[in-house]
Amino acid sequence: MNPATEVPAVTANPTSLPSQADELLEDETAVAEENRSLTRVLIVIAAAVFLASLDMFIVNIAFPSIQADFTGSSISYLSWVLNGYMIVFAALLMPFGRLADRLGRKRIFMAGLLIFTIASAACALAWSVDSLIAFRVIQGVGAAMLMSTSLALLLHHFPPARWPVAIGIWAAAGGMAAALGPPLGGLLVEASWRWVFLVNVPFAVGAWIYGRSVINESRDVNENRWPDVFGTLLLIVGVAIICWGLVKAPDYGWGSSETVVALAAGVILLAATVLRASRTPKSRIPTIELPMFANRAFSMACLTGLLFMVAFSAVLLGGILFYTSVWGYSVIQSGLAFTPGPVMAAAFAIPAGRFGARFGSGRMAALGCLFLSAGSVYWLFMMGSTPDYLVENLPGQILIGTGVGLVFPNISAAVASTLPPTQLATGSAVLSAGRQIGAVLGVSILVAIVGAIKGPATAADFHEAWIFIAATGVVAAGVGLTIGAAAALKPAKAS
Repeated sequence: MNPATEVPAVTANPTSLPSQADELLEDETAVAEENRSLTRVLIVIAAAVFLASLDMFIVNIAFPSIQADFTGSSISYLSWVLNGYMIVFAALLMPFGRLADRLGRKRIFMAGLLIFTIASAACALAWSVDSLIAFRVIQGVGAAMLMSTSLALLLHHFPPARWPVAIGIWAAAGGMAAALGPPLGGLLVEASWRWVFLVNVPFAVGAWIYGRSVINESRDVNENRWPDVFGTLLLIVGVAIICWGLVKAPDYGWGSSETVVALAAGVILLAATVLRASRTPKSRIPTIELPMFANRAFSMACLTGLLFMVAFSAVLLGGILFYTSVWGYSVIQSGLAFTPGPVMAAAFAIPAGRFGARFGSGRMAALGCLFLSAGSVYWLFMMGSTPDYLVENLPGQILIGTGVGLVFPNISAAVASTLPPTQLATGSAVLSAGRQIGAVLGVSILVAIVGAIKGPATAADFHEAWIFIAATGVVAAGVGLTIGAAAALKPAKAS
C-alpha cells in the first residue's frame, strides 16, 4: 500500500468528525423532543375525547341507583339525564366548530374542558333530578366545545405522514369510551352513582392544566367574519327537536302525532338551515359550508359514521339488556362481560389507520361495518337463553370490537384527508354530530324493538334486534364503499 494515500486520513481536520457528530446529536435531540411534545398533545386531546364520549354511555347503567336516591322519579323523566346531554352535545357541535375556526380552536377546546369539568363536579353534587338534568345540559355544552375542536387541533400539531397514528388513537379514544361505559359504570355504581361523574374531575383537571402549555393555538387566519346566529339557532333547534322526537318515540309510539310532528318539525328546520346557509350574508360565516358536502368522500364518511353508530349504540344497549334480562347477570358481571370489545377496538385502531392509508379508507370502513354485522349474526344464531359466554357471546363480541377499531379511524381519516386545514374543525364537528344523532336513533329503535317484552325475557325476544343491527351494518358498509380511497392522508389545499 502506498503510504502517501494514508496521509489525508491522518492529517484531516480533527474538528470535522466531532462537528458532524454534534450535528447528528442535535438532530436526534430535536426529533426526540418533537416526539415528546406530540405525545403530550395526543395524551391531552385523547383524554378529553375519551371523557366526553364516556359520558354518553356510562350514565345509563346508573339509572336504578339514581332513581333509588331520588324517590318518585320515573325512568321516563330520569332518561333526560342522558338525553339532555346527548341532544345538546349533538346540536352544538357544528356551531362550535365554526366559532373555533374564527376565535381559535385551542381557546374553544380549553374553555369547553373547563366547563365540562365544573359541570361534572356539579352533577356529582346534584340534590334533585331537575338539578342533575340541568348540570348535564351544561356538561353537554362543554363536551361539544372540546369535541368539535379536538381532531383539528390534533392534526394541526402532527405532520401529515403521522396522521394515521394520530387519527387512530383519536378514534380509538371515542370508541373505547363507548364500549367501556357499561363495565366502568357498573364498577363505580357499586360505590355510588355520584362516582360516575366524579371520576371525570381529576382527569379533566389534569388535561386542562397540562393542555394550557402543550397545545398550540390554530385558527383560520383569513377568517374575519362571525358565525351566522340565525342559521345556528335553526340548526340547534332542529337537531334538538329531532333528537327529542327520537328519544320519546318509544314512549309515545312511532306513529303517534307527537313523534310525527316532532320529526317533521325538525326536518323542516334543518331544511331551513340549509336554505339559510345558501343565502347567508357575506359578512357572516354560514352555519353549514354547503360546498363541503359536494365532496363525495366527506359526505359519505359522515353518513357511514351515522349509520354505523345506529348499529353500534344498539349493540351496546342490546348486549347489556340481554345479559341482565336473559342470562341474569348482575350490573358488574354485565359490564365486565363487555370488556373484550373495547380491547379489540383499541388493538385495531392504529393498524386500521395504516391499512386505510394503503388500501383506501372506504374499503376498510366497509370491512369494519361487515365485521359488526357478522358479530350480530353470530349472536342471532348462537346465543340461547342459557348462559354460555365463551362459546355463544365472546366470538361475536370480538368481531364487533374489531369492526369498531376499523371504522372510526377510517371515517375520521376520510374527513381529514379531503378538507382544507381551515375547515377541519367544522368537518370533524359534522362527523361527530352525525355520530351522536346515530347513537340516539340506534338506542331509540332498539328500545322500540325490545321494549314490548312481557314477562321473563328469552333469547328469541332479541332476534329482531340482532337482525336490525346486522342489516344496518350492511347498509353502512355499502355507503362506506362509496367513500373510495380518500385517506391518502394528505391535507387538502385551502381554497
